[in-house]
Amino acid sequence: MRKNKEILIATSNEGKVKEFNKIFRNHKLYSLKDLNIEDAVESGTSFLENALIKAKHGAKKSGKYTIADDSGLVVPDLNFEPGIYSARYAGNEASDKDNRDKIIKKLDELGLESLNAFYVCILVGIKSYNDPMPLIAQGKIHGKVSKNSSGDGGFGYDKIFYPSNYNCSMASIASDVKNKISHRAIASTNFLKTYNNH
Repeated sequence: MRKNKEILIATSNEGKVKEFNKIFRNHKLYSLKDLNIEDAVESGTSFLENALIKAKHGAKKSGKYTIADDSGLVVPDLNFEPGIYSARYAGNEASDKDNRDKIIKKLDELGLESLNAFYVCILVGIKSYNDPMPLIAQGKIHGKVSKNSSGDGGFGYDKIFYPSNYNCSMASIASDVKNKISHRAIASTNFLKTYNNH
């Protein structure tokens, strides 16, 4: 295990912080809110670019080893929307429900109950702002987005995302199971393999 016991998770999203706390159990994690750091401006055109922007911003402001993720829902038949705009799909101040409702409306307009979709997560870890060799890992989980909203757990699109091989929404899956099968869990597992041997 490497020496970076203190890690900044470059997000102010409490749902993400909770998930990362379970995954990085042996580390002291900080969020942007904990250190009074404002969110980075996500000006990239891909998940990787945005994750790197967030990691560099966090590392520069905190001086700590920083991990950032950019993740989202991709529906290929909706022109790969919402993609990198997943968090603000229905507008900059949109709630999770607003974003889900926009997808449900698009399904209604197409006269469809569901469409194939996947969640993707790109994780980037850097030692400092100028780290020339960021650690990069990714995770993906396939399933469908549905007009049927269900479940009380999770966040984001979990209530309308039904993972392949499960007959319930991501929001209905127990958190300990979700923390093994989610796109963020897969990316984190891949990340930790490299991180621990780096």
